[in-house]
Amino acid sequence: MRLVLPAGACQEIVIGFHRKLRFVTRSFLSPPCSVLYFSGEHHNGPPDTTASKDCCRRLTCWVMALMKAAYIERTGPPEVIQYGDLPKPQPQDRQVLVRVTAVSVNPIDTYIRNGANYWPLPQPFIIGCDLAGVVEQLGPEARRFQVGDRVWGSNQGLLGRQGTFAEYCAVDEQWLYPIPEGVDDKDAAACALVGITAHLGLFREAGLNAGETLFIQGGTGGVGSMVLQMAKAIGARVITTGGSDDKVKACLEMGADLAINYRTQDVVAEVRRFCPAGVDVYWETVRDPNFDRIIEMLAERGRIVIMAGRDARPQFPVGPFYVKECSMHGFVMFKAPPEVQRAAAEEINTWLADGKLKARISRVLPLSAAAEAHRLQEENTIHKKGTLDGKIVLVPNSHS
Repeated sequence: MRLVLPAGACQEIVIGFHRKLRFVTRSFLSPPCSVLYFSGEHHNGPPDTTASKDCCRRLTCWVMALMKAAYIERTGPPEVIQYGDLPKPQPQDRQVLVRVTAVSVNPIDTYIRNGANYWPLPQPFIIGCDLAGVVEQLGPEARRFQVGDRVWGSNQGLLGRQGTFAEYCAVDEQWLYPIPEGVDDKDAAACALVGITAHLGLFREAGLNAGETLFIQGGTGGVGSMVLQMAKAIGARVITTGGSDDKVKACLEMGADLAINYRTQDVVAEVRRFCPAGVDVYWETVRDPNFDRIIEMLAERGRIVIMAGRDARPQFPVGPFYVKECSMHGFVMFKAPPEVQRAAAEEINTWLADGKLKARISRVLPLSAAAEAHRLQEENTIHKKGTLDGKIVLVPNSHS
């Protein structure tokens, strides 16, 4: 049998094989028509098909919609990111189908794309962790949301799950949270992973309290800006740094009690002058910490929060650390259980609604520019170019 579908009549063809389900590859389809050869009982297919006769004795054909997505078929530099058509997912079990309105880039996205072997990746693999959007369809066991609800979430593209850089995502409802009225979708997406990370580190790990003093490296970064604002929201004092006078000014505008230009000022001397007894919590954002300097800046029983530097092996001054009775807390956001992340998200939503927490967005790009967004993120995370002043947010091309 020969099936000819004019361009636009449908967007994807899926063949259900006996005991298998396999997507038709792009090589099977020839624009402007989508052409598929198959027979009802025996299937030889196009010359390049890898389907065996054994699994292709009985075939069924469905027409399915495609969506645009940014994905990879192999790991490597940003150039491996493709932008094109993939099958639109269908929500299963407790999943919710979200029509995506905004996504944001995180450093971990670039590590995974570049080959960090945390876990096996689906093929093809849609990149990205964060999203905001509108509920379009519910899986048979989904109960927390209704069609039309605006939601945000994170923890996708991790632990073998598909990512978010697509027009639609099927997400387990346990990883989604309502967007408060008056909060823009781009702001919600920009606050997702970094907001939950900041909340977990400050309160679950470091136990920051009102009246304590926090030091955060880089107060205008994705995580840094969240840490700064959350600490101020509970009544802590915040010291932070920036790599330019403009970034220092931005930190002060977000509520920092002291902001230091680390390129032109002596950070340790400025912290000592402002806080002679030392800081209660030191949040490190760089990948290769200087623990001698960190512990020098800490108060007695000070706490260090570490969330970066998977391959770092820095020297560590054991003596000064234990004599001050300090503690160090390393964590990764995506290992927190759903109920813990939801509790963080609920407080984040309260602060977003009250205006105490605001996303710091540096660039807004179309989803088709995902490779460019990854290059820009790496230039700043790894090469320290300092050209970002907040998060990179992408929107589906139909919304840009």
